[in-house]
Amino acid sequence: MKALTWFLAVVAAAIALVLAIKTNVGYVVVVYPPYRFDFSLNFLIIALLVGFFVLYAVVRLAVHTWRLPAYVRRFRRERRREKGRRATLEAELAFAEGRWAKAERLAQQAMDLGEAVLLNALLAARAAHAQRNFKARDAYLARAEKASPAQPTARLMTQVELLLDARDVQAALPLLNQLQGLAPKHIGVLRLNLKAQQLARNWDQLLAVLAQLEKREAIEPVQAEQLRLNAHLENLKRKAHSTEALAQYWERMAPEDRSRTQLAASAARLFLALGGTRQAREIIEQSLEKQWDSGLAALYGECADRDVLRQIEQAEKWLPAHPQDPALLLTLGRLCARQELWGKARSYIEASLAVEPTREAHLALAELLERMNQPDEACRHYRASLALESAQAPRLTSHRD
Repeated sequence: MKALTWFLAVVAAAIALVLAIKTNVGYVVVVYPPYRFDFSLNFLIIALLVGFFVLYAVVRLAVHTWRLPAYVRRFRRERRREKGRRATLEAELAFAEGRWAKAERLAQQAMDLGEAVLLNALLAARAAHAQRNFKARDAYLARAEKASPAQPTARLMTQVELLLDARDVQAALPLLNQLQGLAPKHIGVLRLNLKAQQLARNWDQLLAVLAQLEKREAIEPVQAEQLRLNAHLENLKRKAHSTEALAQYWERMAPEDRSRTQLAASAARLFLALGGTRQAREIIEQSLEKQWDSGLAALYGECADRDVLRQIEQAEKWLPAHPQDPALLLTLGRLCARQELWGKARSYIEASLAVEPTREAHLALAELLERMNQPDEACRHYRASLALESAQAPRLTSHRD
């Protein structure tokens, strides 16, 4: 519709011009002594119009000629930029496909074309790292630092991540400190810090970082629980040189952590190794009150101190709730044997064997029968203990294979 309107307007203008020329009989006289020129008015108008269009064309040609070098430079720059963008996209695709060498080559090409130097340098660094070419990786990271010195976060994040992947913790920790100064609450930084502290075996720092991630709900609860458990177990081992140090660390732990079976068992064993029978007994009692575990019940029998009768009473309080627990029955038998309650001890150990025949129960009953001067019965249970041990040995060997 718009084109038709313009066409009709041009036709109307042409008709009007023709009519005006046809009816115009005027003329123009130009005198330049000693010359005289006579022109029709129509000729002068047409000449002026033609002259204007010719002059306009000449001026436009001159302007385009003057701007031609800049246009050529702009055209080349746009073409170079387009090639760089295409190389960047292809490099990202190759990296996603796991074609590391191609991704590195294309990222290098995009950098040479000046396209997103920081992004392509980091991409090339990752591709080189995937090929275990650490020298090239470091060179690309240095180029990324040079490309954007005022914005180091992306480069530092990539560098720390790659160093931790290569398990170079000592090189990663100083860079991680810089990152924490730039973005102390950044979830990505916290996760890198968590991995670094785990690799460096800095368990106290790991627990502190873990608390921050949990507060921000930035870690899976199952993963957090496992990391906390491992950290506490390692810290307990480090404190095992002193009963006092071990007790102080145990008291600093959260109540919900102290009630966990694995931690309670580990702490109790460490206290027993240091001669802290009372502390081990108290830890097991507190843990079993909150959550029952047969392994802890068995370990309770090794915590006998001067007040064995009190331990027997405590264990018998658990018995109504767990009457068929072989570990608890065996523990009661051992405690009664220490108190020289021979009949009661034999009754408990035989009850444990009735529920589940184990090597430990047969051995405990054999030792008890020896003390009761019943060598024949003791030998029978020694043989049963050896038979169970022999039967368990092939299974252990097959598991290891």
